[in-house]
Amino acid sequence: MDELPEEVIGRELGASERLLWCGRPSQGLILRAADAFLIPLSLLWGGFAIFWEASVITKGAPLDFGIFRILFVLIGLYIMVGRFWVDARQRASTVYAITSERVVIVSGILSRRVKSLSIDTLSDVSLTERSGGGGLITFGSTPFPYGWLVGTSWPSFGQSSVPNFELPDRAREIYELIREARRTATRRA
Repeated sequence: MDELPEEVIGRELGASERLLWCGRPSQGLILRAADAFLIPLSLLWGGFAIFWEASVITKGAPLDFGIFRILFVLIGLYIMVGRFWVDARQRASTVYAITSERVVIVSGILSRRVKSLSIDTLSDVSLTERSGGGGLITFGSTPFPYGWLVGTSWPSFGQSSVPNFELPDRAREIYELIREARRTATRRA
């Protein structure tokens, strides 16, 4: 996405809505806690799949189950390399915003997806802060593996039911801005 975050969010703003902040998640390749498990798993799966396919081809085995073998290799390649590319592309096309009325997440690789949460009805906002100032702000309660798997780009994890801001820096500052916007919205109501 080559547009500035302000341009992307500007199309989403209502007539009386004020933009308080907007930004993007971290860009590029990111390794997460889940990768301590997923990288060895992907190397085992992918290595086995590629070895299996190569040995079947070199031995001149019949092509029955060929589609199954190719699918097995493609899954191996995805979990070894493709998931990092998908994750980076998803984050590159994501913009976050806090307005006077909402928290907004605009994302999507192939189609535009807008997630909007009313600022005055946010009930569970939490901050997981990393050293260096980055962190994860989640909107809603998080089931166990979510915090560990967030952003791994496994199928369906990219469209999680728990909206979040995955921030490269200033996470505490953005979290406090959300809290202040909630207080202001509650006083108006």
